[in-house]
Amino acid sequence: MPPLIDFHYQDALLIVDVQNDFCQGGSLAIAGADAIIPVLNDWINAAIDAGILIFVTRDWHPVGHVSFKQHGGIWPVHCVQDTEGAQFHPALHVTERMIRVSKGTRFDQDAYSAFDGTGLASFLHRFHIKRLWIGGLAEDVCVMHTALDAMKEGFEAHLIRAATRPVHPEKEAEILETLRHSGVVIEE
Repeated sequence: MPPLIDFHYQDALLIVDVQNDFCQGGSLAIAGADAIIPVLNDWINAAIDAGILIFVTRDWHPVGHVSFKQHGGIWPVHCVQDTEGAQFHPALHVTERMIRVSKGTRFDQDAYSAFDGTGLASFLHRFHIKRLWIGGLAEDVCVMHTALDAMKEGFEAHLIRAATRPVHPEKEAEILETLRHSGVVIEE
């Protein structure tokens, strides 16, 4: 269960990249990724009960994306548009009321942050959102960049630590320190 949060109407829940390719059996599987899904579902239910906006982001790469190893990038092929790997994990309670944010859609550039080229910041400002609750995958890549950009865009960012896992667990302490130093609140 999420902690008893007194959600405010200016809050939003932001779930980052809980897609098949990042979960068990995926092309870029993150250790322990499947364990965050029940935690996120509890947060989703609490957010629905509170009536706050919920966003789900996804890597939505075109075929031949620049981030893929065979094209000079650092990652294996993952989350290619309209493939099974790019779909949200089936156990994640994604509903029609959630706002989907696709990122990494350009052929010539990668995008780790949910704010990178998506227009998300202006949408959130238009709806007077002040505080973001963030979870998803991966803690040390897209979640970290999203939380840091949220701070740069003037939002109060809260990382739901139980609802995220890193690609590189050995670097987690360093990542959490970077986030804290930038003003991100780590919800233990």
